[in-house]
Amino acid sequence: MTTAAIIVAAGRGSRAGGPEPKQWQALGSVPVLRHTLDAFAHIGRTVLVLHPDDMARGIAEFGGEVTLIAGGATRTASVRAALELLEGSGVTRVLIQDGARPLTSPALIARVLAALEHAPGAAPALPVTDALWTGAEGRVTGSRDREGLYRAQTPQGFDLAAILAAHRSGPAEAPDDVAIARAAGLDVTIVEGEEENIKITFPGDFARAEAILHRRKGAPAMDVRLGNGFDVHAFCEGDHVTLCGVKVPHGRGLLGHSDADVGMHALTDAIYGALAAGDIGRHFPPTDPQWKGAASEIFLAHAAALARTRGYTIANVDVTLICERPKVGPHAAAMCAELARILGIAVDRVSVKATTSERLGFTGREEGIAAIATATLVA
Repeated sequence: MTTAAIIVAAGRGSRAGGPEPKQWQALGSVPVLRHTLDAFAHIGRTVLVLHPDDMARGIAEFGGEVTLIAGGATRTASVRAALELLEGSGVTRVLIQDGARPLTSPALIARVLAALEHAPGAAPALPVTDALWTGAEGRVTGSRDREGLYRAQTPQGFDLAAILAAHRSGPAEAPDDVAIARAAGLDVTIVEGEEENIKITFPGDFARAEAILHRRKGAPAMDVRLGNGFDVHAFCEGDHVTLCGVKVPHGRGLLGHSDADVGMHALTDAIYGALAAGDIGRHFPPTDPQWKGAASEIFLAHAAALARTRGYTIANVDVTLICERPKVGPHAAAMCAELARILGIAVDRVSVKATTSERLGFTGREEGIAAIATATLVA
């Protein structure tokens, strides 16, 4: 028999949070979807179902490696599109896998395939072991018997002709392909699932998946990077200064090639430093006229994106502004909120504070403002 894998990755995954759909977010040093595809690399053919908006990225990253197809408005529609594509291709059975389930083991895939030798459908599951309650308005209203209940997983395997016929005659939407198979009267064999075969759904699932990956590789449980940055800008003519993304009224401005946001520049360099990736000048040369007067948000967003691409989460950042004036305290909360927005992290992971130099040095003489920053990255 000839087998194909269908990887369903057309959803938006908003419950997972983050700047992009969960299947494209970094797990280790590569996207979640890369891990999922690697788990099925030994299968003869793979069809990757993507959201239409992601097709260009899919071609760039996976073109020539898998067959790409645009998904439908629902998961069921996406799977059916892939099944229709495979009809008449010589494939006789399919494994249908969630794109955001990146830790499926070879042993689990083998169990599903072995069960398909004797049944039209097979899927992994784990028996429910916890007590089950019903509830309303924050209170327990009853209980349910857990006997015979299972937690479903993927890949769910089927005879291609049988599951395609079930999709064509079945409901427009269903929880999974087992539900569609059963609606068509197909028997589905349960095989033993795995606790580590998790589906990334919520933000905390990324950390759990990272820990499993590290354990499998025998790597240290955590990689912590610390970076610091320092920047200085002199005062010039003006009526405000921009500090950590917030315009603060002042009798003078700050001199710089960009918008001279000294706090954001120091923080950007701190992130680059933690990555051993140089400084702002390397990525945005001051000799390049396109950055003349540029918003420093561009630099900070680039540093944060680079950290994510390399598999790091920004754990916290801390910025200290050094000046006699203007007073930073009344604006500190707004500065924290703006930095958190640009970095894509919670505001309680951002600190902005200020100090004076007790009238000593160039900051004490009110010739300019200095800033120091620290960033912690975790993978």
